Amino acid sequence: DYRLTYYTPDYETKDTDILAAFRVTPQPGVPPEEAGAAVAAESSTGTWTTVWTDGLTSLDRYKGRCYHIEPVPGEESQFIAYVAYPLDLFEEGSVTNMFTSIVGNVFGFKALRALRLEDLRIPTAYVKTFQGPPHGIQVERDKLNKYGRPLLGCTIKPKLGLSAKNYGRAVYECLRGGLDFTKDDENVNSQPFMRWRDRFLFCAEAIYKSQAETGEIKGHYLNA
Repeated sequence: DYRLTYYTPDYETKDTDILAAFRVTPQPGVPPEEAGAAVAAESSTGTWTTVWTDGLTSLDRYKGRCYHIEPVPGEESQFIAYVAYPLDLFEEGSVTNMFTSIVGNVFGFKALRALRLEDLRIPTAYVKTFQGPPHGIQVERDKLNKYGRPLLGCTIKPKLGLSAKNYGRAVYECLRGGLDFTKDDENVNSQPFMRWRDRFLFCAEAIYKSQAETGEIKGHYLNA
């Protein structure tokens, strides 16, 4: 019974808590408080059974808490469960870690018939752990040795389907034709028709060749 540990209606949220609002549809016979508590448990410190290692940590400090639950107006057997997560549950500056917990395996939890994340409040304390890009436009200008004008670039098209060799050819033609840089489309990763390493090698060849012919520094942004 998750309600005994993870349903805490008297809890007062903190400014540093990550707050999530889930629309939950419990399985028949599962009380909404149990469903909300199950979401809080499975997305934080909960386990489907009692384990002796629970005594080796402070679950009360790290657990998620379902602190409020209310029915969805006009919808049968649907509820909004509000869950608070302590900041220490998440790695600093990691969107991946945060979403793995909050929208990860909890969506396959068998106590629920349906679940949807409706809203999320990320506190300033967590936002500040994200350092942003390692460098900005000035560093890019320094690397390309381009000042006093906008940088001109493009995305290689078609974004999918080119072989690595033809992709590199397109990069060369763009850079040789006057562009400062080219870039991968976000859909391009390491697909069977163009592996990442092959694309890297042909793009590097295109950059060096265009630099030698134009006397300018060129660049290509690879999607890793």
